[in-house]
Amino acid sequence: MPNRVPMYRKLIPMLCLSLTLVWPVLDAAPAARGKVTGGVASEHPEWFKESFLDIAEDVSQASEAGKHVILFLHLNDCPYCHRMVEENFKHAHYTDFIKENFDVIQLNIKGDREIAFDEKTSVSEKELAALLKVRYTPTVIFLDSNNKPVLRLNGYRSVRDFGYALQFVQQKAYLETTLSRFIESRPPAKQYSFRDHPQLQQITDLQAVAGEPLAILFEDSSCDLCDELHDGHLQQPSIRSVLEHFTFVRLDARASTPIIDPEGNHTTPREFAEKLGLSYRPGIVLYDRGKEVSRIDGLLYSYHFEETLRYVGERLYDKYPKSFYQYLNVRTEQLLSEGKNVDLSK
Repeated sequence: MPNRVPMYRKLIPMLCLSLTLVWPVLDAAPAARGKVTGGVASEHPEWFKESFLDIAEDVSQASEAGKHVILFLHLNDCPYCHRMVEENFKHAHYTDFIKENFDVIQLNIKGDREIAFDEKTSVSEKELAALLKVRYTPTVIFLDSNNKPVLRLNGYRSVRDFGYALQFVQQKAYLETTLSRFIESRPPAKQYSFRDHPQLQQITDLQAVAGEPLAILFEDSSCDLCDELHDGHLQQPSIRSVLEHFTFVRLDARASTPIIDPEGNHTTPREFAEKLGLSYRPGIVLYDRGKEVSRIDGLLYSYHFEETLRYVGERLYDKYPKSFYQYLNVRTEQLLSEGKNVDLSK
């Protein structure tokens, strides 16, 4: 007699199939949108000059008082600007020295106030920032008595290094030398010992490797923030992963040993750094296809540091040729839409 399968046994798979076919497919709940964190508002010292924004007139008044003008170009909620205001202007041991020898004028690089920069140039704050090619905030520009820039600092500087910059301008050493050589002539408070890193290579013919992404790290024996770089960014797995796209080379910016630069010129690390106008240590200059694409010549926290490397290392500058910030806006939106937070201050 044939085996009989109970009817309910037959119905179960049919029921499951039916449910699969007719049960509405519910989309997974969208991930919560990420947030941008780490922005910090700055409160500028009350002794910053209340300028009528006629810069030529400000320079004339400063010159009569034996001072230079400092343009402090900042951005709202910029963590680097906040750190520089707090550490370098408000609470540094040389705060009184700044008051006595400089008039500091703050300008917002996204602001709409009208600036009379000189007789021929009257523009908004944001238009002036574009004319001055401001890529970092803060950017600090020192003006001489002729309303001409004599020193420009891109990004945050340590208290010690900003102190050197103040002395360099106040003493008018810019008439005779560069900031790098001025600092070199000062005895360092501490001696930096060059650190090893598994991705660093010793290469003297940089032209031979400049066809592909090349990151050149400039350090020297007086570097104030090099230990911070090695203990911080260069230990992070995500940054090491991006560095795999590069040939990563270190140069002693004070060395006189022969090298060939990425464009094929026979030079030395010292001459090469001066040709680049690179006074920040540790500075990183990023090359690809034989040309400089970008550089890190100021303090960057992890997010901006990593994405600057990615922009060049993954050749995203081809897709976003207008600027690094064109790419960064897209990248930030991508991360936020994936529910990831972006911290600007770590």
